[in-house]
Amino acid sequence: MNLSPTSPAPLAGQFLFIAWFVSLAATAGALFIGEVMGMEPCVLCWYQRIAMFPLVIVLGAGVFRQNLAMALPGLVLAAAGWFIAGFHTLLYWGWINPAITPCGQGPSCKQAVLQVLGMFDLPFISWLAFTVILLALTASLRGEKYA
Repeated sequence: MNLSPTSPAPLAGQFLFIAWFVSLAATAGALFIGEVMGMEPCVLCWYQRIAMFPLVIVLGAGVFRQNLAMALPGLVLAAAGWFIAGFHTLLYWGWINPAITPCGQGPSCKQAVLQVLGMFDLPFISWLAFTVILLALTASLRGEKYA
């Protein structure tokens, strides 16, 4: 696998760009919901933000430097966020007992505060974003391997 900073395979670079763009959109959405709409995030949302926000910088550096090696730390962050968002989604859907959640003071991790298009809750959208990022980063690394 060639992880040098010099011109990755075009398809691999496009997948890295997709992962970065999704992380950028998710970060912008989270900041808009929190700062513009004034909705305070719950504990699990904060954990997901901790995984998502650095992806913008890490993957952005990989895209602008054309360095696929940045996909590796991106995979670690995205996997952590994916598990947290998955747990949050299952909790939100009622598949996990709310008594075992880390929610303390502040907004409830189970409370329905906002749905996009009237049917997609925020934990599920976060899980989808992390899923797309993971798939794109995996495809990016596999695309470089076969280039």
